[in-house]
Order: sequence, then C-alpha cells, then structure tokens
Amino acid sequence: MTDAHDIGIDVEAPDESCSDENCPFHGELPVRGKIATGTVASTKMEKTAVVTWEYAEHIPKYERYERRNTKVSAHLPPCIDLDEGDTVKIAECRPLSKTKRFVIVEQVDGDGA
Repeated sequence: MTDAHDIGIDVEAPDESCSDENCPFHGELPVRGKIATGTVASTKMEKTAVVTWEYAEHIPKYERYERRNTKVSAHLPPCIDLDEGDTVKIAECRPLSKTKRFVIVEQVDGDGA
C-alpha cells in the first residue's frame, strides 16, 4: 500500500501516490461536512472535475415532484484517474478557489483507476 493516511471517511485510498498538498490522502487537506455521489461531467480544467447529480424536489402546489440537478466543481488529485461519465464520491472541504469547495475522494465505478 502507499503512505496514505486515514481521512475519517469509509473510502478506499488510491493505489497511486502523489505530492499534491490539496490531496486528502497524501497532503494536508482535511475533509468535513457533506458527502455526495455524482457523475463526472467534465475533466477539461487542470486539477478540477465538474461533478453533477440529479434529485427530485417536491412541489406542494401541484402535488408532484420535479427533477433538478446540481453541478459543482471538485478538486481532482493526481492520484485519482478519472474520465467523463465515471461515478465518484466527493467530500466537502475548505474553499480551494472561487468555485471549488469539494474534493474527489473515491471512484465508485468506471474504467479509470
């Protein structure tokens, strides 16, 4: 195994090692708060992936549900290899940039890693 340390969440540490200071496994980035599972929509930005997920919101007036989606930018550590369409687990962390408040901690399924 690698020199990854426990981040306090029940996820499997990546096999690869990295020197990114914003990696929760090999760096100093603490994770806390929300944990979400979503699909990678884009990996075009450097060290960033766009993760999206759908949910149903109840509309009381019409007594029905409508589909909504959320799209967030998440930090992508170099030790995790992803492609668009992969399902990932993200965790909340301190603000890393203007839009990044989450970090990818595990690839749930897909062809990468």
